[in-house]
Amino acid sequence: MNSDAAFTYNGGKVAPGERQNLRYGISETYLGDPVRIPVTIVNGERDGPTVFLSAAAHGDELNGIEVVREVAFEWNLADLAGTIVCLPVLNVQGFLTQQRYLPIYDRDLNRSFPGDPTSTSAKRMAHAIFENFIAPCDLGIDFHTSTRGRTNMLHVRADTSKDDVSRLAYAFGASVVVDGAGSDGTLRGEATRAGVPTVTVEMGEAHRFERRLIDDALDGVESVFAEYGLQPGPVRWPGWRTVVTEKTWIRADAGGIVDMHHDRGSLVREGERICTITDPFKAQGVPVEAPFTGVLIGLLENPVVYPGNPICHLAELDAERARIVDRRQADR
Repeated sequence: MNSDAAFTYNGGKVAPGERQNLRYGISETYLGDPVRIPVTIVNGERDGPTVFLSAAAHGDELNGIEVVREVAFEWNLADLAGTIVCLPVLNVQGFLTQQRYLPIYDRDLNRSFPGDPTSTSAKRMAHAIFENFIAPCDLGIDFHTSTRGRTNMLHVRADTSKDDVSRLAYAFGASVVVDGAGSDGTLRGEATRAGVPTVTVEMGEAHRFERRLIDDALDGVESVFAEYGLQPGPVRWPGWRTVVTEKTWIRADAGGIVDMHHDRGSLVREGERICTITDPFKAQGVPVEAPFTGVLIGLLENPVVYPGNPICHLAELDAERARIVDRRQADR
């Protein structure tokens, strides 16, 4: 988008050099009251791309909310070259009830894009968001956390087979990029298919702010802004990077209480014990071992499991990157 033009949406516009905070109606409640999402649009005076930053498509995922708010209200955007569209809370009803899905038949907003104005309530909401604030953009970052009871190291999910998406993923500067197009209906997948390169940033756990991860994500946004010329600054290099194509959720083969031996982001070698599952009497436990050498991008936080419950998300590393990660962790 050229910043000589206003950013327009159904019902309004934001001229170059202007900022607008609005609550945009996307649906109605059972009482007929409007359901409105908060939106901040900052249109710079100088030419540049239009970027959306979105969070809380799942209502209990809070870390990204603070990232988007801080960009919108704490950064100096006076010399912004381009436009940013800040969408801190996409799933307002889920946010108000602090649950993952829309409290309307438990529908997943992040499986409802690009939406449909004549379909389900979730798809109608998704359509209003997508048409007004996603489709007009040139690129986007969608922030998520793990679900309740689990946690993720900060990493990017992106379809790296597409050059424009790969550029965006690398610009964010995370060490781990999980490759894949994403499930049907996800914001990043559908935006990318519509010509708006988009990545997902996964960071931490639900129901809380985690300051270290928020700051790391803000550094990533700064790096993206530098890469695309919205603001001056360096494009960061994380020290090591791997594009993950092989990953697996390791699941419990026994019920019990999990004694985790590693933190999120840790390197584990093939055959190394990740955790032990014990019973209430601390009897001899059931070891859970790494099937290959990799980094723990996701971990169980709630330490109780039934057989079949996921324990950790392991992403494979080659020998060279495993040595780098091992060396960096030893230096801490």
